Amino acid sequence: MKVIDIAAALLVAADGRTLLVRKRGTRAFMQPGGKIEAGEPALQALMRELEEELALRIEPDQAVFLGELRAAAANEPGFEVRCQLFRVNCDHAVQPAAEIEEVQWVDARSSAALELAPLTRDQILPQYWQTLPS
Repeated sequence: MKVIDIAAALLVAADGRTLLVRKRGTRAFMQPGGKIEAGEPALQALMRELEEELALRIEPDQAVFLGELRAAAANEPGFEVRCQLFRVNCDHAVQPAAEIEEVQWVDARSSAALELAPLTRDQILPQYWQTLPS
């Protein structure tokens, strides 16, 4: 299977909600982030993508590496994404830009009503919701 290397953010607000984005021309919501360019460190790719997609500038020490995850690509049949996932606490306003058509801050209940990318639906959000106090 062909692999797409991406860097993505679990962007978390002070109230515990997390930000999901939907790219123009697609239906599934996912973490903000994007493809890692050849030779580019994952953290640098994440910082570049957050600025391009959300007009959000972060410092390197704001991103905490959570690990590498893999899943079927949401928008590219026959591909798998290999995701370097970082947690970024965010109390800044974000603006959809570049290819991002829609952004939503979600909690466990509101995210259940959305169509989600496989990686977001099956791994990232379930693992994150488990860390929150009930």
